[in-house]
Amino acid sequence: MSKIKNYIEINGRRIGPEYPVYLIAELSANHNRNLDDAVKMIHEAKKAGADAVKLQTYTADSLTIPSDKKYFRIGGGTLWDGRTLYDLYDEIYTPWEWHPRLKKEAAKAGIDLFSSPFDDKAVDFLEKLGVPAHKIASFEIVDIRLIQKIARTRKPVIMSTGMASLGEIRDAVTAARKAGARQIALLKCTSAYPAPPEEMNLKTISHLAKTFKVPVGISDHTKGITVSIAAVAMGACLIERHFTLSRENKSADSEFSLEPHEFRQMADAVRLVEKAAGNAHYQVGKEEEKSRTFRRSLFIVQNMKAGELFTEENLRSIRPGYGLPPKYLPSILGRKCKRNVDRGTPLTWDMCR
Repeated sequence: MSKIKNYIEINGRRIGPEYPVYLIAELSANHNRNLDDAVKMIHEAKKAGADAVKLQTYTADSLTIPSDKKYFRIGGGTLWDGRTLYDLYDEIYTPWEWHPRLKKEAAKAGIDLFSSPFDDKAVDFLEKLGVPAHKIASFEIVDIRLIQKIARTRKPVIMSTGMASLGEIRDAVTAARKAGARQIALLKCTSAYPAPPEEMNLKTISHLAKTFKVPVGISDHTKGITVSIAAVAMGACLIERHFTLSRENKSADSEFSLEPHEFRQMADAVRLVEKAAGNAHYQVGKEEEKSRTFRRSLFIVQNMKAGELFTEENLRSIRPGYGLPPKYLPSILGRKCKRNVDRGTPLTWDMCR
């Protein structure tokens, strides 16, 4: 059995704690069933700094059944209240015949493309298409059979954890590993659309990473880019955001999606945070070295003659930092000065006896 790794690899790109954050632009329903817009979104996502675009591969029939019964009608204060599940999914799904064209466009743009399959048929379809990875949506994390099917492809698996308990996440990860998955990443997700920042609980990122020994990121449905940037500072290795050409193009997802200029701002901020995060480090940096001279040190502050005692009046801890460190002040007070010394001279050991 191959060893489980703490990174995944997509098209030769390693994704994990020691590597650059992987940025995913989720197209979802924002193409509004317009192929030209879907193609444009791929190229705009690349320009905006995305490393990958993600599709969703399903049909209404693969997700639910047409029914007007109360169980199938959406409610509870969502963006889609009053609609039936079947009607919503039938309106917003990405046509399967688009997938080959979109994959070619992604290759042309130099960006990864993969998808979330929602049934066995979709997994087989995506495998024939040659996607480099698979995504498991939050709502499917409890579908162990589907997870096993995806895991048997031996492709990297990115799994969203919205609504899932720790036990359900463990069941899903265990099932994937037993079925052959050796590259798994988890996404902390709050499955609310849009998601309130106070319900994001970003500290879960480090807990998931420690618990499952896998790269962890965030699937972020909040408005704006602040939460995504904060997630990187807290250890996120992947960021997934819904992407739209313009929120003026209303869709099922547009309200919580990023426009290209916003995705670009997020990407630039993420790269800056990566640089700032660095490593646990206590040595003086190249630029910081210039400031060392402005630290406090021990200076002679009155003219002194040879044999005179050092006192708090003639020896002080002041800036700049050319003298002995201030920690030596107690051990030097009361000792004698070896030679005449002018006021404003940094103290050195050869002055003391």
